[in-house]
Amino acid sequence: MIKITADSTCDLSPEIIEQLDISLMPLHVLINEEDFRDGIDITPKDIFRYVSEEGKTCKTAAVNVFEYENLFKELSPHYDAVIHISLGSGFSSCYQNAKIASEQFDNVFVVDSSNLSTGSGHVVYEAALLAKKGAQPEEIIKHLEEIIPKVDASFVIDTMEYLRKGGRCSGIEAFGATLLRIKPSIEVVDGKMIVGKKYRGNFDRCIVNYVKDRFENNDDIDYSRVFITHSYCSSETVLKVREAIEQYASFEEIIETTAGCTISTHCGPNTLGILYIRKSKK
Repeated sequence: MIKITADSTCDLSPEIIEQLDISLMPLHVLINEEDFRDGIDITPKDIFRYVSEEGKTCKTAAVNVFEYENLFKELSPHYDAVIHISLGSGFSSCYQNAKIASEQFDNVFVVDSSNLSTGSGHVVYEAALLAKKGAQPEEIIKHLEEIIPKVDASFVIDTMEYLRKGGRCSGIEAFGATLLRIKPSIEVVDGKMIVGKKYRGNFDRCIVNYVKDRFENNDDIDYSRVFITHSYCSSETVLKVREAIEQYASFEEIIETTAGCTISTHCGPNTLGILYIRKSKK
């Protein structure tokens, strides 16, 4: 009887969440100082409307200690152990706050995913599968510690406008990227986001080239599963990505999920990533 919980930023689909009995803790989305809960009071489509049509400013905020305490207080009496997988500590204070809250409970364990979106989702998925098989908490945590450094997470962004509004790039950089039709890839390396290769031209063409760059002549891939995670890209774009993945790699599972409010707030619409696990640590 082990319960897996995670921050809402793991971006797993409702079907996976229900099937594996995972409980999510929603992060906060602040719009002109009004507070919404990720996936409960607000969706990515709402964010795109607020920003694009109404010109409002959106920010995200971590779950506080009190909220984690309430979650753990509710669950811990009913399970032998509760394992919470947090958004990477390099992106938010969620891990720190969950860790502080967990100290009040003997059977609550907090794991730093060192990642975001379905980069974290891989870790949550693995934990939930092991919990379902009846693995012990120590066994689950040891496995997670082994795979966390192997998660390969990256995205390609269609527009830098949301990064500009969030203060993560200058207006000049955003204008230049738009003018030159640059689509930057964002990678998670050592628990932090860095700018990777910059693609240029039509988004669909850029995204297919991105898949090719990630998988062609790459023998460091665990082929068990790959996530295609996107912020409401067209079905045609997603199909092209799926076909490109199948051309360069042979995964047992290709799982499509939509990005939640956190990725959407910072990266905007038409952001797409492929996230998988490597065989070795980088």
